[in-house]
Amino acid sequence: MDAAVTPGRLLLIPTPLGDEGPPLLPPEHLREVQRLRRFVVENEKPARAALKRLGHPGPIAELLLQRIPDAPTPAALDVLLAPCLEGEDLGLMSDAGCPGVADPGAALVARAHGRGIAVVPLVGPSALLLALMGSGLEGQRFTFHGYLPIPAPERATAIAALEAASRAHQQSQFFIETPYRNDRMLETLVRVLAPTTLLCVACHLTQPDQWIRTAPVARWRADPLPTLGKRPTVFGFLAQH
Repeated sequence: MDAAVTPGRLLLIPTPLGDEGPPLLPPEHLREVQRLRRFVVENEKPARAALKRLGHPGPIAELLLQRIPDAPTPAALDVLLAPCLEGEDLGLMSDAGCPGVADPGAALVARAHGRGIAVVPLVGPSALLLALMGSGLEGQRFTFHGYLPIPAPERATAIAALEAASRAHQQSQFFIETPYRNDRMLETLVRVLAPTTLLCVACHLTQPDQWIRTAPVARWRADPLPTLGKRPTVFGFLAQH
């Protein structure tokens, strides 16, 4: 890089959590997004839809979008960051919510720090923090685990281990699931967790049909389980002594 070139910034852009509702970014951050021409994205189609909702003047089809690999090499990350090293700001977007949280964008952020590129997280919706805020669970000690194992026996074992850790440390445990497995996850949680454990389900946050419910597992067992379907959902629980 030419010593006279001031590196551009890597802007972390929170994207809407669903298809309805406002973009939920402050006006000054919307203006930052709307002037960008280059983006690194999780997937191109949802990124273009999000940029349209964020009011980017476009033309959207002419913006330069590059997809980040699931397991990028340092060389691949350097290619993606090349515009920053040449003095241009670059946007990073997840499919929904905040980039770098349970998505491959974290690798790009780490590489940017290593290359001396300024990282600027913009304010916007985070499903995890919204769920934590609305859960009523322990907010000073919590862990986010991303995705739990898919096979049923391993999933049940992981839930039991997290419940033991929650009980030992009075720590809230949060995680997400691929939407089409939401209902199976809820069934497993209600079956595996102790009756006194507080279970929170936060479904379709920021959307018109959003809802959050926290109750002891015994109460979840007594009532008909809701159908989550394919709506993005955050799960959390806190074991009781």
